[in-house]
Amino acid sequence: QVQLVESGGGLVQAGGSLGLSCAASERTFGRYAMGWFRQAPGKEREFVAGISRSPGSEYYVDSVKGRFSISSDNDKNTVYLQMNSLQPEDPAIYYCAAGEKIFYSDSYALRPEAYEYWGQGTHVTVSS
Repeated sequence: QVQLVESGGGLVQAGGSLGLSCAASERTFGRYAMGWFRQAPGKEREFVAGISRSPGSEYYVDSVKGRFSISSDNDKNTVYLQMNSLQPEDPAIYYCAAGEKIFYSDSYALRPEAYEYWGQGTHVTVSS
């Protein structure tokens, strides 16, 4: 099974930028759809962005469109989440996830239970 390790979280001022990385233990392109989720204290885990297995189409929740960008480096088996214009509602633990049967045309793909593999999460804090 694929193992995922996130990195890049930290503290940033509101309006600033932060980049997250998710390193996979095996090749994901063509096999797994990769998603980023976040969970704030007292809230459910929510979908943030995803990239399909092939050819790598991108999907975003409305609240981050135009601010966040998901990408992948298939040679490095790494998925990235670039977060710009961070806002007070963005702080959370950000998780990387992989799923073999994810189709972003289906709303089920936005649910955590659709993904089989998860990283340990990385904290993102935004100061005002």
